[in-house]
Amino acid sequence: MHRRWEAFRGESKEEKDLLFTAKKSKLFQFKTQLDVFLPNNKGEVPDFKVKGGYGESSCSILLGDSNTMLAQMHRLHSLTTMILDSDSFGVTVYPNVDYAFIVALVVILDEINADRSGED
Repeated sequence: MHRRWEAFRGESKEEKDLLFTAKKSKLFQFKTQLDVFLPNNKGEVPDFKVKGGYGESSCSILLGDSNTMLAQMHRLHSLTTMILDSDSFGVTVYPNVDYAFIVALVVILDEINADRSGED
């Protein structure tokens, strides 16, 4: 299972186009927690944190080590999603927060969950 994800601008893999790096906080954890670092952050304190868990059907995206909420995600449960065995999410993004960034973090959580359940 991956412990580190890198997001780049476009199709690039060059360091100058790195947008952010997300790392699992701990090797073994019951609740998913990601530390997200911007390219110029060489320290230990992340720029953003994703707390909660995909498996728990919700998560919060916070600014650094603070309790400042940037977005919240929760899984939507309906008869349609159960019949089709598909996932639907509700995401609340707070003002002045980049929607694409939040979606990228939700996709990473989806990949972590797929790895856990053995899906492709």
